[in-house]
Amino acid sequence: MAMLVQRVTDISSSIGRNDSQNDLPFQSFAADDDDSDEETYDWESLYASHQDVEPPTNDYRDDRTPDSWVKRSPTLIRVTVKHPVNCEPPLHRLMKYGFITPASLHYVRNHGSVPQGDWSTWTVEVTGLVKQPYKFIMDELVNEFEPIEIPVTLACSANRCKEQNMVRRTIGFNWGAGAISTSVWRGARLTDILQKCGVMGAKSGAMYVCFEGAEDSTAAGGNKYGTSIRIEVAMDPSRDVMLAYRQNDELLLPDHGFPVRVIVPGFTCGRSVKWVKRIIVTRHESENNYHYSDNRLLPSHVDLDLANAEGWWYKPEYVINEMNVNSVITTPGHDEILPINSSSMQRTYTMRGYAHSGGGRKVRRVEITLDGGETWRLCTLNHPEVPTKYGKYWCWCFWSVEIELIYLLHAKEIAVRAWDESNNTQPNKFSWNILGVFNNSWFRVRIHLRRFQEGGVGLVFAHPTQPGNGVGGWMERDEQTATRTKVSYGARQSTILTLRESTPVLSTNTLTKQYRMHEVSEQAGVSSISRSLITTSQIVERESASNISDMPIALSNPREKVKCTLVSKTETSRDTRIFRFALPSSEQVLGLPIGKHIFLHATVNGKLRLRKYTPTSLNDEKGHFDLLIKVYFKGENPQFPDGGVMSQHLDSLPIGSTIDIKGPLGDIEYCGRGHFLVDGERRFAKRLAMIAGGTGITPIYQVMQAILRDQPDDTTEMHLVYANRSEDDILLREDLDKWSKMYPKQLKVWYVVDEVKHPELGWKYSIGHINEDILKEHLPFSKNLTPPTTDLVENVAATSNDNRPRRSRVRSILQFGQGKRKVVTAVQSSTMSPISENQVPLIMDNTSLSSENSIGEDALALICGPPPMIKFAVLPNLEKIGYDLTKQCLTF
Repeated sequence: MAMLVQRVTDISSSIGRNDSQNDLPFQSFAADDDDSDEETYDWESLYASHQDVEPPTNDYRDDRTPDSWVKRSPTLIRVTVKHPVNCEPPLHRLMKYGFITPASLHYVRNHGSVPQGDWSTWTVEVTGLVKQPYKFIMDELVNEFEPIEIPVTLACSANRCKEQNMVRRTIGFNWGAGAISTSVWRGARLTDILQKCGVMGAKSGAMYVCFEGAEDSTAAGGNKYGTSIRIEVAMDPSRDVMLAYRQNDELLLPDHGFPVRVIVPGFTCGRSVKWVKRIIVTRHESENNYHYSDNRLLPSHVDLDLANAEGWWYKPEYVINEMNVNSVITTPGHDEILPINSSSMQRTYTMRGYAHSGGGRKVRRVEITLDGGETWRLCTLNHPEVPTKYGKYWCWCFWSVEIELIYLLHAKEIAVRAWDESNNTQPNKFSWNILGVFNNSWFRVRIHLRRFQEGGVGLVFAHPTQPGNGVGGWMERDEQTATRTKVSYGARQSTILTLRESTPVLSTNTLTKQYRMHEVSEQAGVSSISRSLITTSQIVERESASNISDMPIALSNPREKVKCTLVSKTETSRDTRIFRFALPSSEQVLGLPIGKHIFLHATVNGKLRLRKYTPTSLNDEKGHFDLLIKVYFKGENPQFPDGGVMSQHLDSLPIGSTIDIKGPLGDIEYCGRGHFLVDGERRFAKRLAMIAGGTGITPIYQVMQAILRDQPDDTTEMHLVYANRSEDDILLREDLDKWSKMYPKQLKVWYVVDEVKHPELGWKYSIGHINEDILKEHLPFSKNLTPPTTDLVENVAATSNDNRPRRSRVRSILQFGQGKRKVVTAVQSSTMSPISENQVPLIMDNTSLSSENSIGEDALALICGPPPMIKFAVLPNLEKIGYDLTKQCLTF
């Protein structure tokens, strides 16, 4: 092959904290006779214009993680909230650059922290069934082997995994359709390296080539990431397997394997090991944990427990190597609007997208349907790639088709499918699997006809999902609709169940007004109660700041019950217990976002009882969770002669008993450093006014733990006013007093009791009920607050005539106390554009949002307690001291 002569330059000794990335030393080679018929292609013309775009920068989200030194493009969408980093580019950015993806925009799949490689000291060891084991230094890989330089598309086998997660939770991340990228890779052929080391043959037992990287895998207990391929693939010159050291004519970025990585074209990217350190020729395939626990396409009936119990991970017939055929619609984009008027009706609309296949197979056909597959239209294909001398196609291609608007007006959905040269095509529906991989079903975009408030009509397009924790997509809407239908049907078929927990702190026997409105049956699949509390954003995978992203999560699906075992019961007072429940697996974490609740299910005296609780244990504690519960005994309170049904039931359970839980539930989530998600909307505060009554302390206690645990990064101030009947009823007082002494500038605690039972001990706090003076003295004041008037609410409702749901114009903040639900109406501008979580991360520092974009930047009130306390004492007095009840009061 006639190679381009490369200039020889000096190289910086390392990459990592150094910013310089100079050219590598590189020698020219004479063409071999057997390569003389192969053309030379000027790939540089395709990627040269990309080298100054999408510059990577340090991201504050990586502060205080092992990756704090790594620079990344801020436009990448993270599908794991915290470390290790996994991210993909937005589809429109990916398509903007066409065939070759800028290296900084290339999707990232990491299993642990990024190693800090040093070119001058890095070695790649070749060992095992070879006659001459050897450790190559980087200069030897560059200078002693004829380089190969070709474009290769790498795709994650979990690309489009979020679509599967919307149907049933997998253990895969919420990848959208952007986990695919193409670069021009240059490196040394693996076959040349193995031949130089005298690789043995099959008679000597050489069957596999194993790769081991320098990356410490979080999920594999700190072991190195590794995998293997068959030796026939490694030694086949037509496969173009290489050890790559340049990407788009630059050094590899840290996220992409600097200084050297494996590239296996046409295979799932899981075989292209980054930061490669060892190559071992073996008789058997890799024994690395990740080689078995990832990149396996298991049957749909196999869940995690069955896979572990029956060894499905080790069945060779389910391994993924070559990628399948796939295609995606990129234009129209999600939420794109196509105006319909006399002018636009005279034009056609150009739809676009990408397609690819594995194993070097060329995509031969792409077609779209507007009628659910009854008829198909052929698309125009653009293959920027040229085949290798062996006829292989390692890259994606692009398709387009012109559609008359009249056809789009009559269509409800657009779907696309591709065919490769082996006549493999995409199925109508995906086959769900526990890893969430290989989703190559038809990619569907829904079409909605909308009338706009400012006049006119248009078509609005909806993609199936948005990547990561991004909210949106027609699959979310479908899930909500399907659930409502199932609940309605189930309720008609089954016995009405009473859901109530009588407690002395409640003024009514009914747990919530909402329970009376929505009587529920377990046969409905998911209760209308829990459904109304579950938002779509809670169904996505969540990782805490404590790095639980690679741990198995017990609450992986809020619609499914999880059976837990009571393992201990600790009495903290006469009527207070800490119940510890073991999760199904000792390796699981509960997976409950901060601020959320769980429902406990129990059958008491032949009736189903449900009760929501907030654990006091940390979210990343493995194998168990703790509940602090006050037991309301029978006959102790005249208003509630039967006492608390659920609390007494729990108190009566012997060790070893099991109980079912569901979750996560609730509208409020604390995301760190003063940031909240409230029913999918962002809220921010520098100071928190916390008001709790009785057992309502538990969700507030959970937020406190998260803030204090994130020291010194989370500087959010907390001011707690905690009301109880007497000082004996104060829950968690030991922790609250200890924390207020340890963090006197950040946490202030003030108690209010109805009566003091032990005056001889000295009581320095308030006696009576919560009032304006107590709140004014012990809570932070708010600034520049003007609550909306009733007239304004009525005016907005009267003047809005668009077709959007009323909820988008008049916003309701759902306030849940200990048993009642209060709806407070808030006005939201009808012209306000929602900001997706792709644009603003979940965890930010306290200066990441300006006051212009933050609601209640000065203070937020977090409230949890008996409904009468909230209704008659808390909310009216908060309003008197300047709090906007619609924007600054969040009730668990």
